[in-house]
Amino acid sequence: MIGKGKSISHTRASMSYGWNQEKDAEVVYSKHLAGETPKAITEEFKIIQEQNARCTNNTLSFVLSPTIEEGKELNAKALNEITEKFLKEMKLQEHQAIGFVHRDRQHNHVHVYVNRIDFNGRAYNDGFIGKRSQQAAENVAKEMGLTTAREVQQEKLDRIKLIRFEIKQVHEKVMAEHRPKNLDRYIKLMKENNVKVVPSINKSNQLQGFRFEYKGHSLKGSEVHRSMSGSRLLMGIGEHAQKGFLQNQGRTVSLLGKATELSGNIAIKLAKTVIKQVIQKSAGFEIGY
Repeated sequence: MIGKGKSISHTRASMSYGWNQEKDAEVVYSKHLAGETPKAITEEFKIIQEQNARCTNNTLSFVLSPTIEEGKELNAKALNEITEKFLKEMKLQEHQAIGFVHRDRQHNHVHVYVNRIDFNGRAYNDGFIGKRSQQAAENVAKEMGLTTAREVQQEKLDRIKLIRFEIKQVHEKVMAEHRPKNLDRYIKLMKENNVKVVPSINKSNQLQGFRFEYKGHSLKGSEVHRSMSGSRLLMGIGEHAQKGFLQNQGRTVSLLGKATELSGNIAIKLAKTVIKQVIQKSAGFEIGY
């Protein structure tokens, strides 16, 4: 479960959003309130807030987001318990508060609005409230046996790691078995293996690298593996082609049937590689002689 929090001044507007029936909103928590509309509750908040006119951002807005799977299983009673425990963790259990669940999207989540001013006119300290909201949600998730934000993040990292590995496997297979001699051939072969290669063109209309789209993920070549950065991928294909791959003194390559200029960074890296290869060949020739 992920928790987010901030201080706001536009109480009624935010609360009206939370109560929007088009989003299938349902009240799951209410404390020290009698009103049944955003306007009525805002007025109840205002009565208490008038005790502290110096505080302008006088309402706290939180969003509690269980995972998609767990959110589907949590009924109003469970969401009420989550909200209550969260506010206790934040030491806000005695403040006026209202909570709505939104079930309009695949990802169910709870919006919670809390009066920052207590019944004694004191303003709640909102320092680092975003970070504290995350930690409070983490504690509640652990207590209730729900997936924590850290676990969600680790799952994402593990999934991305697997995606990177699978893309790299396809790339290595294409390069080793088919030895493509131009970019168009490489892109076609990758597509046949369910990996879409998208050239990255900068504002100067120059090729600066590639993105790889696979199973709903889009990664830069260097994010997949350093051997798949723009310059290294071009070097690999250039080795298969040997002559004619780089055109116009190494400044352009053929891409999608037309000459495409290389970015300065890639052109420089390729030029250095070519010079290095020439030197190595020369040295090998002299040794052989």
